[in-house]
Amino acid sequence: MMPIATLSIHRGGLGEAPRRDAFEIGFEPGESILDALRRLRVDRDPTLAFRYACLNANACKECMMLLDGKVVYACTARLEPREMRLDPLPNKALLRDLATVIAPPDERLAEGGSAREGLAREGLAREGLK
Repeated sequence: MMPIATLSIHRGGLGEAPRRDAFEIGFEPGESILDALRRLRVDRDPTLAFRYACLNANACKECMMLLDGKVVYACTARLEPREMRLDPLPNKALLRDLATVIAPPDERLAEGGSAREGLAREGLAREGLK
C-alpha cells in the first residue's frame, strides 16, 4: 500500500477570498511535492496554479513556496505521510493559488528567452498585480 500525503493548498488570487483545499494523494518514496502538484493538476484539478520550469533540478527557483511556513523548492521537498500545508511565497505579488511573481518581467527577459515569452510574462504579471 502506498503512503498517503494530504496537501492542504492555499487557493485563490487577488480579489478573491482565500481558501484552502485538501487533497489526499498516494506517493512513491522520494516523490517531490512538485511531482504531486503536477499529478493533481492533470488528474483532479486543472485550475491549480503553481510555477515550475526545470523539473527537479533545483536550478530555476520557479517552484519556491512555503511548506508548513518554511520556504522550500517544491522540486526537491519530498512528500511525507502527513498533512503538508502549502502556501505562496510571502512578500511576493500573488497571481493565483501558489503562483507568485518571482521577478519583474524586464529582469526575466534580460536572463534570456524570447520577447514573446517576456511580454506574455509581463501581461500575466500586470493582471496579477491589479
